[in-house]
Amino acid sequence: QVQFVESGGGLVQPGGSLRLSCAASGSIFSRYAMGWYRQAPGKQREKVATVTSGGSTNYADSVKGRFTISRDNAKNTVYLQMNSLKPEDTAVYYCNADLIPTIGRSWSLYSWGQGTQVTVSS
Repeated sequence: QVQFVESGGGLVQPGGSLRLSCAASGSIFSRYAMGWYRQAPGKQREKVATVTSGGSTNYADSVKGRFTISRDNAKNTVYLQMNSLKPEDTAVYYCNADLIPTIGRSWSLYSWGQGTQVTVSS
């Protein structure tokens, strides 16, 4: 079973930046597309960014131009660089492997980690 450990969240002012990391256990990391997801209070979890095993990326319209997803297969780690943060980005952020590398639909493969809280507030 693959496990994920997300880190890098925190409290940041609007317009600020954060870099999230997700470390995955298991040697199958490089086989699948990886996604970053977020869940705000009272809302469903949504996929915001994906990166395929070959490095192709997709983004939700709400984060396009502000967030950048990347992966390091040698380190079994996926990153999310978040710039120009807005209060509506406040959520718990998770990562997972996903059979669907595009935004809008998800087929996550493994159990969810504990996530990392991102709070954007002045």
